[in-house]
Amino acid sequence: MNQERVKELLQEALAENESLFLIDLQFLANSKIKVIVDGDAGVPLSECVRISRNIEHNLDREEEDFSLEVTTPDIAHPLMVRRQYKKNVSRILKVKTETEEFEGTLTEVTDSDITLHWKTREPKPIGKGKHTVEKEKTLAYDEIKEAKVKIIF
Repeated sequence: MNQERVKELLQEALAENESLFLIDLQFLANSKIKVIVDGDAGVPLSECVRISRNIEHNLDREEEDFSLEVTTPDIAHPLMVRRQYKKNVSRILKVKTETEEFEGTLTEVTDSDITLHWKTREPKPIGKGKHTVEKEKTLAYDEIKEAKVKIIF
């Protein structure tokens, strides 16, 4: 399997639609190729088909047999690329760092970090009972071990 040729064909296909970006490219056993793409505004099925055809039609099946899967990321999988954070602004994320876990609304995404915002109940500084406090946390990308979009039904 000419992996470099597959990468070239994939980049050509992605270049035709600048809102799409590569999440993962895997060359698995039994000549299986798995491509995971995402888009700034989602990925229509027609784009997955177009990418698949661009790769398949430019490789010679007589030379080498292979299977190809072009898919979008599963909602249960963690965010892997910085560009995914931008498309999830205003959604609730569950973010794990080395020592802590945060759950909040993604309010800001920059080139170096993200900002989460949430409300929590804390004991009152004076007297009994609790009050609601708004919190905010800015996390650098290199601090984040895992970030997932929380699914709310």
